[in-house]
Amino acid sequence: MGKKLTKRSEDYSKWYNELVVMADLAENSAVRGCMVIKPYGYAIWEKMQSQLDKMFKSTGHQNAYFPLFVPKSLFEAEEKNAEGFAKECAVVTHYRLKTDPDNNSKLVVDPQARLEEELVVRPTSEAIIWNTYKNWIQSYRDLPILINQWANVVRWEMRTRLFLRTAEFLWQEGHTAHAEKDEAIKETILINDLYADFAEKFMAMPVIKGIKSESERFAGAEETYCIEALMQDGKALQAGTSHFLGQNFSKAFDVKFATRSGELEHVWASSWGVSSRLMGALIMTHGDDNGLVLPPNLAPIQVVIIPIYKGNKELKTISKVAHKIYSQLIAAGISVKYDDRDNFKPGFKFNDYELKGVPIRIAIGPRDLENNVVELARRDTLEKKSIPMKEITNHIKIILEDIQNNLFDRANSFREERITAVETFDEFKSILSSKGGFISAHWDGTSETEQSIKKETKATIRCIPFSKNIKAGYCVYSGKPSPQRVLFAKAY
Repeated sequence: MGKKLTKRSEDYSKWYNELVVMADLAENSAVRGCMVIKPYGYAIWEKMQSQLDKMFKSTGHQNAYFPLFVPKSLFEAEEKNAEGFAKECAVVTHYRLKTDPDNNSKLVVDPQARLEEELVVRPTSEAIIWNTYKNWIQSYRDLPILINQWANVVRWEMRTRLFLRTAEFLWQEGHTAHAEKDEAIKETILINDLYADFAEKFMAMPVIKGIKSESERFAGAEETYCIEALMQDGKALQAGTSHFLGQNFSKAFDVKFATRSGELEHVWASSWGVSSRLMGALIMTHGDDNGLVLPPNLAPIQVVIIPIYKGNKELKTISKVAHKIYSQLIAAGISVKYDDRDNFKPGFKFNDYELKGVPIRIAIGPRDLENNVVELARRDTLEKKSIPMKEITNHIKIILEDIQNNLFDRANSFREERITAVETFDEFKSILSSKGGFISAHWDGTSETEQSIKKETKATIRCIPFSKNIKAGYCVYSGKPSPQRVLFAKAY
């Protein structure tokens, strides 16, 4: 191997940046703030995309695609949304280049080719979609509309980090239209629950469900539901959001429908999305000093088989057995790679697949063939043991499931140990600087208090969690009455 990965304990940020590149997930591009997602990284994203897509379709949603460009007048129609994203917008003003009259080897913008109306490169698609829905909706019979799109968006971030915050990123965005308010709220909650199920069952990443404070809501939403996760450095990460938009967008674009009684009413709406920042969440939830640790449910390669041999004769003998195991595992629905490349030594391959987080590694050498066993190594615990060849498929099925569960349990224990209830602001600041994680504290519900805490500590309200044990108390900052505890944290 070449460069050694920085330890998390030494420099967490450096560890993360190095790991993304060294594990062949992504790299910076020639465009400032944009990334190239490499094949291995994209394969993980495809696994995420495929599973989420199944979950959306199983709840009645269909995929569609809407334009990348949004006319500025449409973007401005919903004021809160436009104001919320204005500082991050990339804008197209011209449609042609021409040769520079002073330098034929250069191209310049043709001043004669200015657009009649500027186009915003979508930071989100509510505006263009609701302008389209106006043509689709006339009657209650046209509702509900349950649409999702897989797309890219552009938000001109000044400080970027691969996967976590880039100027262009991949995501899905759902946009639904309903005849009833309660139905739109039910949809919003349904998707937030779906996101939580995906995060926990596939990413093995525990999340807390709740709603955002008013200042943290999506611009243009009446309510934002969220799932919040905790990374290994004690910072929170917003893993997904689902927004009840009320009638804000239908009023902005005058989208009305005829009710059963013949009256005209504005449509109720939701929108929701998760993005390729989930890749960052996956890395930071499970990664260790040796590299990625991938949950089997999202690993592009669940099992890698590596031969240990001297000379072609031994390789041929081992390969016969390896191909047989390969076929058995493929037939059992397990994704496998047999790496018989002869230009890399086994030690290099071991380190490489460990770095890439492959859940199970099988090594087969001449002595293993004599004993009818293989050496099996788990990526999550780094444990090794010999497995009888005749039992290998069943063993691997059991171990993959155990790895998936172990990763969740480990992350959940880490998260639970770092949720700290505090009663005073001094305690709040002490825990934030010494321990980090989620701080459970009473808040008086005012934006003034929220902003004061943020200014003094850089901690924000990550969510107002759903809880059956809601107890009133007094705000840690102002001392005023508080209806329930909320979760504060520093965040990505």
